Amino acid sequence: GRRAGGRATTGDGGGTHDTAGRGTATGADAAGAAPQTGATTVGAKKTPGTATAAKTAVPKARPAAAEPGDLAVRPGEEPWTPEEVEEARAGLMSEVLRLREEISSSERSLAGLMRDSGDGAGDDQADTGTKNITREHELALAANAREMLTQSEHALQRLDTGTYGLCENCGNPIGKARMQAFPRATLCVECKQKQERRY
Repeated sequence: GRRAGGRATTGDGGGTHDTAGRGTATGADAAGAAPQTGATTVGAKKTPGTATAAKTAVPKARPAAAEPGDLAVRPGEEPWTPEEVEEARAGLMSEVLRLREEISSSERSLAGLMRDSGDGAGDDQADTGTKNITREHELALAANAREMLTQSEHALQRLDTGTYGLCENCGNPIGKARMQAFPRATLCVECKQKQERRY
């Protein structure tokens, strides 16, 4: 976005541009910055495939994971051991793989249901109703699996950054026992209870 009056504005790419046409590029902007001409800024075109390629690319090497002893625990709990951290990581990784398979299986089922619903000629209302219920059920299962997948991937990132076991609301330790029981937990018991009372 650009504002009149010579004030600096921030473009979509994160660089700042002033209204005289001078620009300072940052991050991804610097690599593909187009030449500056007079009072207009010509931005590099973003190809639609870039975002998808980033998601499907081979995962980069894991950043240096936080030391197991650095992960948060509640007072009175033993620190995380390397074995416990590896067990949590392995459990989350296998959950991610299982959920991805479940999602693609649901998507295949849904594709079949959508194909079949097109030729409903001759179906009575009960058949149509059953097909609709089955489709709604598959959609709900797929949505639930996607949500759990997101939570599992988030937990793995938190393990890598050393924030695993910290409440995302209050910043206090969630507790090792709770994390071992619910590896995807992001809130301490107190914050979780407050959240549930609100709904």
